[in-house]
Amino acid sequence: MLFNTLDFAIFLPVVFFLYWFVTAKNLKLQNFLVLIASYVFYGWWDWRFLGLIAFSTILDYLIGISLSQTNSQQKQKLLLYCSIFVNIGFLAVFKYFNFFIENFENAFSFFGYQFQGYSLNIILPVGISFYTFQTLSYTIDVYKGKLKPTRNFIAFGAFVSFFPQLVAGPIERAKHLLPQFFKERKFEYESAKNGLRQILWGLFKKMVIADNCAEYVNIAFSSYETQPASVLFLGAVLFAFQIYGDFSGYSDIAIGTARLFGFNLKQNFAYPYFSRDIAEFWRRWHISLSTWFRDYVYIPLGGSQVSKALQIRNVFIVFLVSGFWHGANWTFIIWGALNALYFMPLLLLKRNRKHSNTVAEYNILPTLREILGILGTFILTTLGWIFFRAATVTQAIEYIELLFSPTILIVPKLLTTISTVVLLLLIVFLMSVEWLGRKDLFALANLHKRYPVYLRWLFYSFIIFLLGMFMNTNESPFIYFQF
Repeated sequence: MLFNTLDFAIFLPVVFFLYWFVTAKNLKLQNFLVLIASYVFYGWWDWRFLGLIAFSTILDYLIGISLSQTNSQQKQKLLLYCSIFVNIGFLAVFKYFNFFIENFENAFSFFGYQFQGYSLNIILPVGISFYTFQTLSYTIDVYKGKLKPTRNFIAFGAFVSFFPQLVAGPIERAKHLLPQFFKERKFEYESAKNGLRQILWGLFKKMVIADNCAEYVNIAFSSYETQPASVLFLGAVLFAFQIYGDFSGYSDIAIGTARLFGFNLKQNFAYPYFSRDIAEFWRRWHISLSTWFRDYVYIPLGGSQVSKALQIRNVFIVFLVSGFWHGANWTFIIWGALNALYFMPLLLLKRNRKHSNTVAEYNILPTLREILGILGTFILTTLGWIFFRAATVTQAIEYIELLFSPTILIVPKLLTTISTVVLLLLIVFLMSVEWLGRKDLFALANLHKRYPVYLRWLFYSFIIFLLGMFMNTNESPFIYFQF
């Protein structure tokens, strides 16, 4: 089920009513309702994959209990490896099997041998990369003694399948989200209003910004060989805003929806396009994934507490694995490697922690140095996004080669249309609102504290008007559903 559909517009109020007016006095019933609603939400897409998430839930639930029942370190390791093997095994089969077979065939062909592998004709289950990492965090934390295992299967199942963030994050840690299923939840009017604000802003980013950018991006990337460099440049820039609006919009809707039910999810985007260097960008982009790799891959490898050579190795491993997590394609791996290269100068010069504060924290406008830093980081990031968006490595390289040609000076025909000019103005509006709210958890979080009620309702009405004017009538899935 998609957030931006009529189905969800009906589903959410029904679940909300049952949650607060039917099961409100019974925590166990509330958790059971969340579990059932989450399975309906996930099964709406394809009910056949409900068995997969149920199996993963049962397995890690039993492993968590078993870890607490044995004092043998060897048995505990065996249980942990079982969880890792099964969960990563699901990813390997559904997401990466055909990729490895295809590359084995190409490798054998390169050396003059014929190897005909067997490929699987299967659909990638939506959200498998997200809920797999979520359950893994549970077993790893239980193994390390950071979390006590739960014996409440309903609460654990609701944690794994929690519908607001099930299919595209944020990737919640068990030690943050799971305890919330054991606490009595009371309806808080202010929290619910804040949730609605975040949902509204998320819908704007997805349906007005991302979906309309997608039309121009598709034109640029599908016919890049015949387009002037100026069109390719515009296409790359618009994709940067498409993926931001799409993914951060989903996170906003997910976090806002969770608030309606009394849950707090962690911030997943912290205004990444205001970053002054690439290290700051990765502390602000897809925070739940970045911190997951930091805690479960980078730090176990030694993190920054090792020699400079090993630090470089660790950074490359994390970025390459992060790229591969996004998809079974060399484009994602190169995208990860490119970001690792961007990161290297900062690591070597020990400047990767320089910008830990909010840009222009005590000023209305940034300094010239901050502007140059933001602009440079955005350009590097946008070049990287070309690999992320391209279907093949060859296409990405050719796109970049054509980008640096004299036709960059030609005014793109797309800019002569009213719809493109309006879209660019909407992007300026998006970034202006986010700049004003850059110190908050999301752009509209403290709107009610800054402006009188009539201005706030005028603003909300304007956003709703824009949604009605620019929403795509065709069903438009979120980009990160494919991961």
